[in-house]
Amino acid sequence: MSGAHSRDVACYVSERFDTNHPDLCPALRWKGQFVLAEHDPTVQASNDGLFWCLHTQTCIGPDGELAEPGNCSSRSRECHGDGKCEPR
Repeated sequence: MSGAHSRDVACYVSERFDTNHPDLCPALRWKGQFVLAEHDPTVQASNDGLFWCLHTQTCIGPDGELAEPGNCSSRSRECHGDGKCEPR
Protein backbone atom coordinates (compact mmCIF):
# COMPACT_ATOMS: atom_id res chain seq x y z
CA MET A 1 0.00 0.00 0.00
CA SER A 2 1.50 3.35 -1.01
CA GLY A 3 1.96 6.19 1.47
CA ALA A 4 -0.59 8.39 -0.30
CA HIS A 5 -3.16 5.57 -0.37
CA SER A 6 -2.60 4.89 3.35
CA ARG A 7 -3.23 8.56 4.15
CA ASP A 8 -6.39 8.58 2.01
CA VAL A 9 -7.73 5.51 3.80
CA ALA A 10 -6.88 6.96 7.23
CA CYS A 11 -8.62 10.24 6.32
CA TYR A 12 -11.71 8.38 5.09
CA VAL A 13 -11.91 6.30 8.27
CA SER A 14 -11.38 9.40 10.42
CA GLU A 15 -14.26 11.22 8.69
CA ARG A 16 -16.47 8.12 8.59
CA PHE A 17 -16.36 7.70 12.38
CA ASP A 18 -16.19 11.39 13.43
CA THR A 19 -18.76 11.72 16.22
CA ASN A 20 -17.95 15.43 16.61
CA HIS A 21 -19.40 16.50 13.24
CA PRO A 22 -21.58 19.63 13.74
CA ASP A 23 -24.49 18.20 11.68
CA LEU A 24 -24.47 14.74 13.28
CA CYS A 25 -28.01 13.38 13.57
CA PRO A 26 -29.23 13.54 17.18
CA ALA A 27 -30.71 10.03 16.78
CA LEU A 28 -27.31 8.38 16.21
CA ARG A 29 -26.09 6.42 19.23
CA TRP A 30 -22.81 4.72 20.12
CA LYS A 31 -21.40 3.00 23.17
CA GLY A 32 -19.02 5.83 24.04
CA GLN A 33 -22.00 8.09 24.85
CA PHE A 34 -22.81 5.90 27.82
CA VAL A 35 -19.32 5.59 29.32
CA LEU A 36 -19.18 7.91 32.29
CA ALA A 37 -15.49 8.63 32.50
CA GLU A 38 -13.39 11.70 31.94
CA HIS A 39 -11.30 11.80 28.78
CA ASP A 40 -7.81 10.43 29.37
CA PRO A 41 -5.36 11.48 26.63
CA THR A 42 -3.02 8.64 27.58
CA VAL A 43 -5.61 6.04 26.57
CA GLN A 44 -5.90 5.35 22.87
CA ALA A 45 -9.38 5.87 21.42
CA SER A 46 -11.15 2.59 20.76
CA ASN A 47 -13.07 3.77 17.67
CA ASP A 48 -15.01 0.54 17.83
CA GLY A 49 -17.41 1.66 15.12
CA LEU A 50 -20.52 0.29 16.81
CA PHE A 51 -23.35 2.71 16.01
CA TRP A 52 -27.14 2.44 15.95
CA CYS A 53 -30.14 4.58 15.18
CA LEU A 54 -32.47 5.62 17.98
CA HIS A 55 -35.48 5.27 15.65
CA THR A 56 -34.79 1.71 14.45
CA GLN A 57 -32.62 0.44 17.33
CA THR A 58 -30.37 -1.21 14.72
CA CYS A 59 -27.31 -0.31 12.68
CA ILE A 60 -29.61 0.50 9.75
CA GLY A 61 -31.48 3.81 9.68
CA PRO A 62 -35.15 4.28 8.72
CA ASP A 63 -34.07 4.93 5.12
CA GLY A 64 -32.30 1.56 4.86
CA GLU A 65 -28.80 3.07 4.93
CA LEU A 66 -26.04 2.33 7.44
CA ALA A 67 -26.24 4.35 10.66
CA GLU A 68 -22.78 5.76 11.31
CA PRO A 69 -21.39 9.30 11.59
CA GLY A 70 -20.22 9.53 7.99
CA ASN A 71 -23.74 8.80 6.74
CA CYS A 72 -25.63 10.53 9.54
CA SER A 73 -23.95 13.94 9.18
CA SER A 74 -25.94 15.11 6.19
CA ARG A 75 -29.14 17.08 6.68
CA SER A 76 -30.11 15.95 3.17
CA ARG A 77 -30.56 12.39 4.44
CA GLU A 78 -34.34 11.88 4.51
CA CYS A 79 -34.49 10.55 8.08
CA HIS A 80 -32.01 13.06 9.60
CA GLY A 81 -33.25 14.16 13.00
CA ASP A 82 -36.86 13.00 13.07
CA GLY A 83 -36.59 9.52 11.55
CA LYS A 84 -39.26 10.24 8.96
CA CYS A 85 -38.38 9.22 5.43
CA GLU A 86 -40.25 11.75 3.38
CA PRO A 87 -38.57 13.79 0.66
CA ARG A 88 -37.74 17.27 1.90
